[in-house]
Amino acid sequence: MNELILELEEITPKEFFGAQNANIKILKQYFPKLKIVARGNKIKAYGDEDLLEEFDRRMEMLMVHFGKYNKIDENVIERVLTSQSSDDYETSAQSGEAIVHGVNGKVIKAQTVNQRKLVESMKKNDMVFAIGPAGTGKTYTGVALAVRALKNKEVKRIILTRPAVEAGENLGFLPGDLKEKLDPYMQPLYDALRDMIPPEKLANFIENGTVQIAPLAFMRGRTLDNAFVILDEGQNTTHAQMKMFLTRMGKNAKFLLTGDPGQVDLPRRTISGLKEALLVLKNVEGIGMVYLDDKDVIRHKLVKKVIEAYKSIENRD
Repeated sequence: MNELILELEEITPKEFFGAQNANIKILKQYFPKLKIVARGNKIKAYGDEDLLEEFDRRMEMLMVHFGKYNKIDENVIERVLTSQSSDDYETSAQSGEAIVHGVNGKVIKAQTVNQRKLVESMKKNDMVFAIGPAGTGKTYTGVALAVRALKNKEVKRIILTRPAVEAGENLGFLPGDLKEKLDPYMQPLYDALRDMIPPEKLANFIENGTVQIAPLAFMRGRTLDNAFVILDEGQNTTHAQMKMFLTRMGKNAKFLLTGDPGQVDLPRRTISGLKEALLVLKNVEGIGMVYLDDKDVIRHKLVKKVIEAYKSIENRD
């Protein structure tokens, strides 16, 4: 049996191994045919030569990451172990530039390969579809790009919209005035903005119309010039709503449409406007389409496991 010995230099073993060797346990799950032992400042692995070479390569990537960021967690380990190549991982985790500096100096940047592809696609195209399950950073990354465009004076306003109350936008039964009725459905967009724009400045932007957050129905009849426009939860649009939205695009506008085709809340036998648009527009020049998956999930580690569990049930059906 072949042996590989890796020595952690200038790395605190306890932090690298994780609490109760949690990170080592993850490594063992991904390399079940290797015997992996962590002791002191060394990691020893035993097994076939080919597997040991692959293990050595992935460990080098993890140690480089730790050296730069002084931490690793389950999400980082999984991204490293499942990336197609070190170039892919370098693109997202190591060479990703800051999109924008948020409140209290928070650095907001693409954290995964596909989020990085979304950033690049928005540079090249005026209209981009970002498709993927919950927690993959579609909306958050999009809002960061919109805030950057506003700060750089590339656009004069940010417009965020989504279908409210499923797809029908029937808000009359809710208590309160119009803003109070709408706010619960717009909350994810507010949350992202609050991370990136100081509260007082954000309030001023909303008051003077620099930042507009409104349900999709309010887009009808408008021409959206000089704006970065995000349609969130696009899977819950109908054919008519999607066509209406897409034709609002004015001069010097950027459109980002996000959605998860696996979470359609439309009535049965109603075609999702997002699903249809992906087919109709797939070959149109100037429109980008970026697909994110469970490898891009950056919420709590359980979110990824929930997605995988549901996916296994849906595949059986």
